[in-house]
Amino acid sequence: MEPLNARSMLDAATSAAARPAETTFVERRRRLTPAALEVVNQKVARAYSPIVIAGIVRAIDFALLSLVGIALYVGYVMPLCGFNWAYPAEIIAVAVAAVVCFQAADIYEVQLFRGQLRQMTRMISSWSFVFLLFIGISFFAKFGSDMSRLWLAAFYVLGLAALTSERLVLRSLVRNWARQGRLDRRTIIVGSDSNGEELVEALKAQQDSDIHVLGVFDDRNDSRALDTCAGAPKLGKVDDIVELARRTRVDLVLFALPISAETRILEMLKKLWVLPVDIRLSAHTNKLRFRPRSYSYLGEVPTLDVFEAPITDWDLVMKWLFDRLVGGLALLAALPVMALVALAVKLDSPGPVLFRQKRFGFNNERIDVYKFRSMYHHQADPTAAKVVTKNDPRVTRVGRFIRKTSLDELPQLFNVVFSGNLSLVGPRPHAVQGKLQSRLFDEAVDGYFARHRVKPGITGWAQINGWRGEIDNEEKIQKRVEFDLYYIENWSVLFDLVILLKTPLSLLTKNENAY
Repeated sequence: MEPLNARSMLDAATSAAARPAETTFVERRRRLTPAALEVVNQKVARAYSPIVIAGIVRAIDFALLSLVGIALYVGYVMPLCGFNWAYPAEIIAVAVAAVVCFQAADIYEVQLFRGQLRQMTRMISSWSFVFLLFIGISFFAKFGSDMSRLWLAAFYVLGLAALTSERLVLRSLVRNWARQGRLDRRTIIVGSDSNGEELVEALKAQQDSDIHVLGVFDDRNDSRALDTCAGAPKLGKVDDIVELARRTRVDLVLFALPISAETRILEMLKKLWVLPVDIRLSAHTNKLRFRPRSYSYLGEVPTLDVFEAPITDWDLVMKWLFDRLVGGLALLAALPVMALVALAVKLDSPGPVLFRQKRFGFNNERIDVYKFRSMYHHQADPTAAKVVTKNDPRVTRVGRFIRKTSLDELPQLFNVVFSGNLSLVGPRPHAVQGKLQSRLFDEAVDGYFARHRVKPGITGWAQINGWRGEIDNEEKIQKRVEFDLYYIENWSVLFDLVILLKTPLSLLTKNENAY
């Protein structure tokens, strides 16, 4: 089942339930319960993606088998028979067939990497099957007589030895990562009633499960709300989930409520969809059954996908590589321009060349963003409490030019390449005290914090469409959020490249709001 579109879900939620007097997205530091604080205070390691790990193991298997086969060919066959193109082709074919066969045998499941007997048994069987298949094809195609039998036997034995050694190292690594919690999906359950207890029991009963239940949340204070569900403590109310997920790693929010509680679920989703986590509805107790392909499974527990965390697994790897490679090249190209700007800033007014400001990063993390100083040093505004306006007296002569052309943003390339807390492309990081008139941005726009589900960027989809510079009315901040959410939901490396290529032109033609 495809996850729901974030904006359509928000619209549905708004129409399904009466809107509260105060916006549900106003995010303030909440006082968590002692049980929730215990979760926050636990040491949490960064998670590793099982999909990426499995992909890397596939590549290593292919490379190992290819290297073993080619090394044997170069060391034994070539000195005797000279070069024969058939050998390299057959080596590659065997390596590809082995990876395909391993995949069919489900060897590339991370949970299987932890074990030894099942993993080795399946691997030996699959590798033997590939060789029997290869020998059979060689016999019927009548080219087996041209193949060295000693080379073939050595390829089988040494290939198996290389794979076995690799799996033993991998088993040690995966077990170590598992002990550190890097492979766990840190999960919170919504609903601390009998349904929630049944769900927690079902998740805990599964062997080799990567689900780590942190606790349960429930707004009810009557007898239906249990203090613990199958040993999982109640951590607070649904409003506390956002604060918990900001202060510790949460990977999955799982609703134990029946689908019939549509209004309650939608009200809760209005609060939670701004988080960079997977959100699912458990279907383990639902009497209404959909087609099997509509479900995704946590072990044997059926769930319905609602929201998916954006830019994960291989997408995250691709974006990281894009930022480091393209960002590094951009930094090298920009160094001469940055040197000239730094000199101009220094000569124009006394004070430091660079200006550091606290801004919102991924998942509302506060990050330091570097810019060339564009204001007089004694009038600097590190919290951006006052918006820069046209002909603002705080802005220097050089500052007006570099702000208009966005040259003041160039030092943020250091954030991209070295700190890693910015991307080249993404929603622009707003100052933590950024305001529209007297209201903070999150008070002015529903869903404002959803733009922080990905890393912020130096340029973005909103900026190249003209939504940059001063924010002096509600439409400007609403449009920024709208374009940022579109970017998040439609991200691709190609989309990033298009935005990056369009940025120079948009800086020259769409800068009427930049002061």
